[in-house]
Amino acid sequence: MALIDIQERMAPKKDRLGLSCFVFHMAVSAFVLIGWLISSTEALLFYLLLLPAMATQWAVNQGSCVINNIETWLRTGHWRDPENGEDGRYLAMLCDWLFAMRPDPASLDRLSYSVVLLLWVLGLGHFFSLTLA
Repeated sequence: MALIDIQERMAPKKDRLGLSCFVFHMAVSAFVLIGWLISSTEALLFYLLLLPAMATQWAVNQGSCVINNIETWLRTGHWRDPENGEDGRYLAMLCDWLFAMRPDPASLDRLSYSVVLLLWVLGLGHFFSLTLA
């Protein structure tokens, strides 16, 4: 039996706050994944500023997303709660929940930053194609 089978599976919390934060996180994730396709130069400029800001806050915030921190703060009154295993675990939770796998944090970080860089380059190329056309 695999280790993943005997450990408790991670999933979004099922209360109103947990589901609201999860839906918001998914909406932001969807925007990040498809935002480079936007045809508005203003929206693309926002996108091109958002991606490096998002990656920077991950690095500064010990791998945690501000959305997770806000949820933790609303639940516990603390920005980071050592008892809460969810801070900085959104992508790990998605991998576990959707694919029943738990990549190590270093691999997940490399993948996350690489995807953000690729999406930023795609967005920049689209921005230049709109402004130069």
